[in-house]
Amino acid sequence: MPAGNQEIDPFYVMEVVAAAQEREQSGEAVFHLEVGQPSTGAPQGAIDSAHRLLDDHTLGYTTSRGIPEFAPAMAKHIGSQYDLDVDPGRIAITQGASGAFVLSLLAAFEPGARVAVTTPGYPCYRNMLAALHMEAVSIEVDASTRFQPTVELLEAAGPLDGVIVASPSNPTGTVLSPAELGNLVAWCDENDVRFISDEIYHGLTYDNTETVTATSLSDNAIVINSFSKYFSMTGWRVGWAVLPDELTTRFDRLAQNLVICPTAISQYMAVAALDCREELDQHLVRYTENRQILLDGLPKAGMTDLAPADGAFYIWARTDHLAADSKLLAAEWLRMLGVAATPGIDFHPTQGHKYMRFSFCGSPETMRGAVDALQKWRLRQLAH
Repeated sequence: MPAGNQEIDPFYVMEVVAAAQEREQSGEAVFHLEVGQPSTGAPQGAIDSAHRLLDDHTLGYTTSRGIPEFAPAMAKHIGSQYDLDVDPGRIAITQGASGAFVLSLLAAFEPGARVAVTTPGYPCYRNMLAALHMEAVSIEVDASTRFQPTVELLEAAGPLDGVIVASPSNPTGTVLSPAELGNLVAWCDENDVRFISDEIYHGLTYDNTETVTATSLSDNAIVINSFSKYFSMTGWRVGWAVLPDELTTRFDRLAQNLVICPTAISQYMAVAALDCREELDQHLVRYTENRQILLDGLPKAGMTDLAPADGAFYIWARTDHLAADSKLLAAEWLRMLGVAATPGIDFHPTQGHKYMRFSFCGSPETMRGAVDALQKWRLRQLAH
């Protein structure tokens, strides 16, 4: 029998999650810095909407494009955030950003397409491309480019059909300036390369860092976003895509056949969440505090080489001076300290053993407990 897609790499952070849960079930404390999931739930307005719907609504199928309210509400949201007029017909609701990526890749490319992704970068880009029989072209980025791609790096990658860029990025948290993003988008348009902008962490930036949407820079770009991060609705699995006109019909037909429609209740909750910005902005206040706790505390635990944490809720730290293998180091920290962090092998297949990703979307108490434990661990390490 054919082997199918058996070569897809695992998402190693889930091993950390499982080990952390096992530790908690045995009654031991865990400081969760491993998963990029807000510790808060959906905003209250979305929850209230869900209660009303469960009592009064059939919640059957919707169209593949979602409930009628969704696209106009998203167009209004995009307009208010970026001072941009977007045709609601270009906006599609999806099953999270992951669903948007699968449908976008299928709509935009044929098997064998060469699509550039940054390394380090979100591993599911590579794995999705592999599953769809497309080639993930690795663009090696580092501190010299603030862990973001440049036009020069794209030019050196050979012929490309597409580029996926995340700003703010996972795992590094770095943000492209409006000019840098504009240069990348312009190069793609000039070279007939499809630009895909992962904007899932928009709304989560620090120190007055500015973000722009690629939709404002080109009508050819695909922009993907989600209600998981800023809107704190990971488990509800709802996202959206802003598409070029030429791809909307193809995207819709793929959605009709592959998913039928996103979960109905999540669609209504998403529309309600758009009116909850005051509550959601308070989460950003907490993330800002958490970020500072780690930026102050990790160097005292021996980790001084940190990527600029412009946005998202991650700190990318070099750890190879502490241990040769970050996966083994993460296991030691969890076993000895109860600190759960993500080894960099998920994000960089060859150099990730030198790095650790810390997520700061939990509580300030969790951050303080984690850095205190790590600092004491470092003192013991130095004493030996």
